[in-house]
Amino acid sequence: MYNSISVPESSKTPFTDYARWRLLVNDNGRHTWHYLKTDEEAQEWPQNTIDRFWLGLPTGLPKLKPAKDAFEAAQNGYAFYKNLQAHDGHWPGEYGGPMFLLPGLVIGSYVSGMGFKDEERREMIRYLMNRAHPEDGGWGMYVLDLHSACALRLRLIPSHVEGHSTVFGTALNYTALRVLGVSADHPVCVKARGTLHKLGGACAIPSWGKFWLSILNVYDWAGNNPVPPELFLLPTQLPFHPHRWWIHTRNVYIPMSYLYGVRFSAPENELILSLREELYTQNFYSIDWPAQRNNVSEADLYAPHSTLFDTLNVALSCYELCSLPPLRQAAIRKVYELIVMEDENTGYQTLGPVSKMFNLIARVHHEGRESEAFKLHAEKRADFMWLGAEGMMMCGTNGSQLWDLAFISQAVVETGLAEVEDNRAELVKALEWLEKGQMLENPKHFEKAFRHRTKGAWGFSTKEQGYTVSDCTGEGLKSVIYLQNLKTVPKLISDERLCWSVDTLLSLQNPNGGFASYELVRGPYWLEWLNPAEVFGDIMTEFCYPECTTSVITALSIFRKHIPDYRSKDIETTIRRAIGYLHKAQKPEGGWVGSWGICFTYATMFATESLALVGENYSNSLYSKRACEFLISKQREDGGWGESYKSCEKATWIEHKDSQVVQTCWAAMALMYAGYPYPEPLEKAVRLVMGRQRTDGSWAQEAIEGVFNKNCAIAYPNFKFSFPIWMLGKAHWYLQKLREKSSNGKAPH
Repeated sequence: MYNSISVPESSKTPFTDYARWRLLVNDNGRHTWHYLKTDEEAQEWPQNTIDRFWLGLPTGLPKLKPAKDAFEAAQNGYAFYKNLQAHDGHWPGEYGGPMFLLPGLVIGSYVSGMGFKDEERREMIRYLMNRAHPEDGGWGMYVLDLHSACALRLRLIPSHVEGHSTVFGTALNYTALRVLGVSADHPVCVKARGTLHKLGGACAIPSWGKFWLSILNVYDWAGNNPVPPELFLLPTQLPFHPHRWWIHTRNVYIPMSYLYGVRFSAPENELILSLREELYTQNFYSIDWPAQRNNVSEADLYAPHSTLFDTLNVALSCYELCSLPPLRQAAIRKVYELIVMEDENTGYQTLGPVSKMFNLIARVHHEGRESEAFKLHAEKRADFMWLGAEGMMMCGTNGSQLWDLAFISQAVVETGLAEVEDNRAELVKALEWLEKGQMLENPKHFEKAFRHRTKGAWGFSTKEQGYTVSDCTGEGLKSVIYLQNLKTVPKLISDERLCWSVDTLLSLQNPNGGFASYELVRGPYWLEWLNPAEVFGDIMTEFCYPECTTSVITALSIFRKHIPDYRSKDIETTIRRAIGYLHKAQKPEGGWVGSWGICFTYATMFATESLALVGENYSNSLYSKRACEFLISKQREDGGWGESYKSCEKATWIEHKDSQVVQTCWAAMALMYAGYPYPEPLEKAVRLVMGRQRTDGSWAQEAIEGVFNKNCAIAYPNFKFSFPIWMLGKAHWYLQKLREKSSNGKAPH
């Protein structure tokens, strides 16, 4: 199952025959990769354009007639991109970037006795080899420099990778390579091990790394700060009860507390004994493990422990010495019940990849490898495994299906591309997916599992995954209204179901007027003083975000034009309070800090759109005008905009070395939503984006687009299609109107 495997020293070319890989799309949004071993299978299931594009193989799509203007460029972009729409209506794509996810997949599967196909193992190895730092051979926490489309087509790997190697990334990914069967003497392992030792070895790995290595039995549980399951037995009224934590943190620490409570460790074998020697700079058995609990490498440290947290850990460590067995067992039963409810609520997709693998280990520990839970986790594990040109990765969720579909649907409508006869079939398919993707009831386990309502919502990925997300529900609602207002598209979703969506959105507003991601803000800000993760910021409680708030404002503003009598007073009050939050969230310089995209260009685009829908624009609103002036001050000589991911870390604009097509589109759209009256900056932006469009209508992959928890970058590769199409199409008509005003003697004011 995990035998030794021989792989080449170079990872530039695939370790498997890429002509045999296929992406299976089924069950309204699930997409999983499969390897066909025989010629007969390959003939019966031929590769399509979607397969070839994401594998980095030539698509065979034709060159298009050069665009004479921005609208024709948008048409060419959509002519290419609609070839990547799956038969069920959504646009598949990767959602990778964080380099701590694949090790969790590998370690969790290994200790659970869940294997991989040989072809999967080989391409996971290749992915890790391709993502090693080109100079020192280590790994950081995330991938920042994505390959160019040209390199993707040629299967070449970039020579430049931003960021630095860390203990977290290097120790875990080295371990993953070894578990997958790579020899310790392979050059990639030799080089990575040298870097790890220069960083001080795995003793100084951050807490999540300590936990994963403890599960594998190559780190002692005594080196971990306590994760007692008894926290979940505390009264829910307490301000620090786990149900008040941010949902991603809560859902990770539920199974972590189970595994800590039972001190799960894989049985010793030759590999584990060898890793105990390889990962450390001193003898494994001589390490003072309790002294390692707060030992975190400077190369990794982003969110240092507070004094309060360290003090609390001293107290909890004392408790661990005298914990009452009946109380511990009751706590383990409680958290296991929560694990089961999470699995059942999400069709075993779970909220995310880290909790997914922790849940799997807990279910196997409790129920065994012959259980139905094991089989269902194995089936849905495939949804997180994505094959790209550089190998196989683990994604940040089971996909970004709704998110990508919503943006391109709106783009096609707002630009007028929806009126083109050849584009209508794809829009009907998109609406059909939206209809099937809406959640029509609350979770099976609702209040007992600490869940927010889901009736009427859309999630980030699929209906099966089953989590309300505020901005995804807003963008889904907006997309449905847009599409169903087209004369050529049938009405598939009733007004009643749209009203359910509004009910869910209204239920998510916080006292300050803002909207968080999955739930209401349940805990006080001081919970951040208890952040245990060291590598992430703002993870302990929900926060209100400009992007989430603006998506809701936009959706409600459009909805009340469609159905003006439904909860009109509630909607008006909600929008007014949300706009108040948005005003306060604006930085003095004029932008808004993005928490899910990089960074000011992203959030400011959403903000100016929502302000425009309540009548605020460049000519009458200081907020809108200041936003425009801020963006104009950041435009480069080439007409583009470019922000580094560090803008999200520092909450201040930090330039990227290059202008970025996607960020240029966000900035230009922000200006247009605000009614910016001067054409020159927009014309320059259009020239840059058109200039980077390829002959088949596509755009090259540039820097990574997304972010979460302030400092972890994540990829949205479909953005390079939806936003250029959207911006170019809008700019064509917008600039045409400005020219008409100018010719009529109406000067900008």
